[in-house]
Amino acid sequence: MKILNRGLILAAFITSLLLSCQNGNDKKVSDLAPNAHQVKAEEVIQTSAYTYVRVSADNRDYWTAIAKMDVKAGNTYYWSEGSEMRDFTSKELKRTFRSIFFIQDFSSEPIRAANQMPANHQMGQMNQSGPAGKMPAVEHKGISVPKLEGGVTIAELYAKRKTYEGKNVKIRGEVVKFSPGIMNRNWVHIQDGSRDGENFDLTITTKDSVKVGEIVVFEGKVILDKDFGAGYFYELILEDALLKK
Repeated sequence: MKILNRGLILAAFITSLLLSCQNGNDKKVSDLAPNAHQVKAEEVIQTSAYTYVRVSADNRDYWTAIAKMDVKAGNTYYWSEGSEMRDFTSKELKRTFRSIFFIQDFSSEPIRAANQMPANHQMGQMNQSGPAGKMPAVEHKGISVPKLEGGVTIAELYAKRKTYEGKNVKIRGEVVKFSPGIMNRNWVHIQDGSRDGENFDLTITTKDSVKVGEIVVFEGKVILDKDFGAGYFYELILEDALLKK
């Protein structure tokens, strides 16, 4: 009987130990979304608007770029949405990365399927930081779109954002990204070749559809400090915009 009791106690102890392990990192890893990556931060470089992180996973390391956030070398992080760029040059660092991944959802918390943003959706610019971080906007070289008569440029909009807050403005630019049907709206990124500091890309929400490479004119309301939740925060966004023919 004593032997049996000891066996039961040992079995209970082992079961408890296994459950405690499952409630830790093992459970987090098993619950990750199918396309999620678990990485370790090896090196961190902070700039005025960008955070560059060299990460390691599966016996290889690579560079990532995220919206400015507090990242600690040695800690574990997760990401699922991003795209690789080759021969990317950081003007601030005066450094060219042969390969770097621009990450949209870099997070210290495991990314589970239920929490994922739709694939291929770029939510913001590098300097529009949030708790999870977002994929940075990429400046498209060679764009030079004339200012619309009676409208504003991207540089003017950012430089005088307080003046335009809550007002409707017209703007012309080239579509550099189009993401349809996300949160019941389409997301458009335009650039016109102008910039105010690190701001060169304008995010627009609309019901209208456009194509990448098109020169378009939108009219919409300027909203500042827009928080969509889940760490997606915009210092400036043009909402409910209408495509002008």
